[in-house]
Amino acid sequence: MTIDKLETAEESVAGNGLLSRRLLLGLGISGTAAALSPNLLAAEASRFNIPSWSKQPGPGPSAYGQPSPFVADIQRDPGRANPLYPGGGASRTPLHALRGTLTPNGLHFERHHAGVPAIDPAEHKLIINGLVDRALAFSYDDLLRYPMVSRIQFLECSGNSGALFGATPPQGTAQSINGLVSCAEWTGIPLSVLLNEAGIDPTARWLSCVGADAASMGRSIPLDKALDDVLVALFQNGEPLRPEQGFPLRLFVPGWEGNVSVKWLTQLKLAREPSQFRDETSKYTDTLADRKSLQFSFPMGVKSIITSPSGKMQLQPGLYQIEGLAWSGAGRIAKVEVSADGGASWAPAHIDAQSGDKSLARFRVPWRYSGAPAQLISRATDSEGKLQPTRDALLAEVGSLAFYHFNAQQCWAVDNKGEVSNAYV
Repeated sequence: MTIDKLETAEESVAGNGLLSRRLLLGLGISGTAAALSPNLLAAEASRFNIPSWSKQPGPGPSAYGQPSPFVADIQRDPGRANPLYPGGGASRTPLHALRGTLTPNGLHFERHHAGVPAIDPAEHKLIINGLVDRALAFSYDDLLRYPMVSRIQFLECSGNSGALFGATPPQGTAQSINGLVSCAEWTGIPLSVLLNEAGIDPTARWLSCVGADAASMGRSIPLDKALDDVLVALFQNGEPLRPEQGFPLRLFVPGWEGNVSVKWLTQLKLAREPSQFRDETSKYTDTLADRKSLQFSFPMGVKSIITSPSGKMQLQPGLYQIEGLAWSGAGRIAKVEVSADGGASWAPAHIDAQSGDKSLARFRVPWRYSGAPAQLISRATDSEGKLQPTRDALLAEVGSLAFYHFNAQQCWAVDNKGEVSNAYV
């Protein structure tokens, strides 16, 4: 499409340069690129040269593929090691550098409480006991023989974006602030199959789940959730789980805080009450305004973030595609809206990809950046009709002492120099 036709195709739908999503649907990325740099593209096309790598054969097939060395900087952010917390910590997904909705296994976020155990699957057992008709023990090979199902669903740490509860806006990238969320195809055995095989005592109400790491990570989940949609996952994106994701097997609890999807799963004990593990008393509870703690607030709320443009990026005046991710522990994303004027006006975004309930949805909308200051915000609505709250509304509900389950709207401020930073509105 020529530039003059592009200009006439632009249709403003909200303040400060937001354009109709139909523009990108009609143009595609190529139309956007042509609008940004038509003279450069024309010059390059007129003097095409054959590059050196096209003149000789490259290496042959490899045993296991690796990323190109030219994108070696797209990595997880492991943060800083804490000598008082050996093996603990998290690494964050580079959300701003990825596209689509599936996270590559090597870039899926991590959260560990005592490091990654080196488990020999031939020696690992999964035990089901407690209030059951018969206790069972499964080897890894036993589990591999079961019929499996696959689901594409997100996993989010309940502490993701928690720094945004702070009084001062934290400065960083989409990765450093929001990178504790990822999405993958998880393949495994419905937990209900194994529990029913053990025989469930009618008095059982809770399931205690324990991992084989040095922290003996333990969480309790209600039995009705365990029998609903929980998996004993053995594969991620088609390959066996990687060690940092729980090899040889993990629990996967769709739509709930990531900590309950216990990795390196070794025991499932049915009981009448929750076990009150350390990680559901001293941690992973929600501190309320009156300093009481709310336990077992499992579901992750409806949420969206803009991944581009986002923190630490530098813009020049011109046409951009605002894009990001949205998700909800309650189901699908029904709608995403974007504002470029701090929430004064909103434009509907195009949902480009979404694999089903409790999966990431990618959205996009065209935006012409004039060079004047802008405040970019997204808000999502899920299939249950829940609207992503503002930060003020979330703080009014949970108080300023909260750290977990931050799902409020986030603002990226663009100044008149094109620099993007995190801001509160």
